[in-house]
Amino acid sequence: MDLESLDNMVLYDSDSDSDDDLEIITIAAMEAQRLEAESSSSRRSSTQPRNFIRRDHLGGHRRLFLDYFNDPPVFPPKIFRRRFRMNRSLFLRIVSEVVAHEPYFVQKRNSAGVLGLSSLVKITAAIRLLAYGIAADAIDEYLRIGESTALKCLRKFAKAIIAIFSDEYLRSPNNNDIARLLAIGESRGFPGMLGSIDCMHWTWKNCPTAWKGMYTGHAHEPTIILEAVASSDLWIWHAFFGLPGSNNDINVLERSSVFSELAQGRAPPINYTVNGNDYTMGYYLADGIYPQWATFVKTIPCPQGNKKKYFAKAQEANRKDVERAFGVLQARFAIVRGPARSWSLKTIKDIMKACIILHNMIVEDERDECVVQDMDYEQSDKVPPIEVLQEQLPDVMEFIQRHRRIRDRGAHSQLKADLIEHLWQLHNES
Repeated sequence: MDLESLDNMVLYDSDSDSDDDLEIITIAAMEAQRLEAESSSSRRSSTQPRNFIRRDHLGGHRRLFLDYFNDPPVFPPKIFRRRFRMNRSLFLRIVSEVVAHEPYFVQKRNSAGVLGLSSLVKITAAIRLLAYGIAADAIDEYLRIGESTALKCLRKFAKAIIAIFSDEYLRSPNNNDIARLLAIGESRGFPGMLGSIDCMHWTWKNCPTAWKGMYTGHAHEPTIILEAVASSDLWIWHAFFGLPGSNNDINVLERSSVFSELAQGRAPPINYTVNGNDYTMGYYLADGIYPQWATFVKTIPCPQGNKKKYFAKAQEANRKDVERAFGVLQARFAIVRGPARSWSLKTIKDIMKACIILHNMIVEDERDECVVQDMDYEQSDKVPPIEVLQEQLPDVMEFIQRHRRIRDRGAHSQLKADLIEHLWQLHNES
């Protein structure tokens, strides 16, 4: 029955005098109207053509090349460094490695034989999104790249950076690294120091509603926690990211792998002397929430006397290395300073890890060698190479013993007392 016949029945049918019959006929007429409206809208949507924007991909590549990669370029190296967050030589190295690893970044022709986006444009789009933290369509006018394509470039670029460079730039310190870190710590008055440790929170704007309670902590909004260890040159040696923001630093420490190699006996040996006492484990400077373990040196909350006051001042000053590393990481890559807009936790993890790797690459590329050229690296000659036996598991009792040594409160107190005396002696000698 069509809509017109239903209307005639309602208006002119004398047999439908009862209210019940009239109500049934009215409902049927309304339902028929709804079905007709849905069918007409579906027909209209199916006939609408897909919007296609003719972006000048070659023009975008030509503009980018002339601005930054021509000889001479329009913009000098200083502006390149500011906009790409790195020197041009490092950027070109990253481009060559990523293009060789990920076929997506190779420039191809479509089915019509037209050249698509170049590798320079795709990687520049990913770098701009990381560096400025802007919306994906904000770079369309300059690079001629669509929003969805820019986001795809960002995801694939982050995965490629992790796959190519994580083994080198997110490694644990080797023998030479430890010798350099110990020499730097000795020069700053803290023998045996390997860096400083702390946590930061990254706000998650698009956290799923079902997870918000788990990811909301003291910041009263969903966050994801990053635990990091950094040295004085702002190199991040350890990064553990992904725990919900409702955890505190101790909860993150219990889940992280910062001491896993030490507990398993695979860490390079460390030997140093403080105030006449010998120690065989390095330590990190930490704030007050961390436990009293032999691998942490914390400040004194209310120091009494000149010795303790001087120690607290020195410890708090040197512990700021990890805070500076967080600040530089967020200033260099604004995407980790603002709220994370991705719905996928895995994508957010890849972005954070890629930013840390790129940060370490920039630190290495711009490291001032004259700062450490006079350091004493004799320990690097004394440390034998470490052989890791993959086929054998460590003895359980040895593992438990090493685990207890890491958490030894007595060694923590003794080390702090020796450092107080050591720093006071250096203060009197200076």
